[in-house]
Amino acid sequence: MAAASLKFVCLVGLLLVVNVATFARVYGAGECGKSSPDNEAIKLAPCATAAQDEKASVSGSCCAQVKRMGQNPKCLCAVLLSDTAKASGVNPQVAITIPKRCNFANRPVGYKCGPYTLP
Repeated sequence: MAAASLKFVCLVGLLLVVNVATFARVYGAGECGKSSPDNEAIKLAPCATAAQDEKASVSGSCCAQVKRMGQNPKCLCAVLLSDTAKASGVNPQVAITIPKRCNFANRPVGYKCGPYTLP
């Protein structure tokens, strides 16, 4: 009887762990809250040229999106390193310069983004 009770307690414990993990994933425990970095990367479409060429001008709409996203450096970093960004031809080493090129005073200077550091 004790073995059956122990199995039941273990099963209930396992179900609780799975539910908590699922809840965290569904309700925004990621870098970008409820949205995935890949979904957020799509919002940076106005930055496509500026994220590939450091000498390209940065549009106002790009700066606006980066400013919004830059409020959460973890999200911005995850977006710049996302599969969607890579598939779009984004060069992370160039893309991380966009906040500086937009002349943001409050940018995440020195934030480590994978192998890159935000200037």
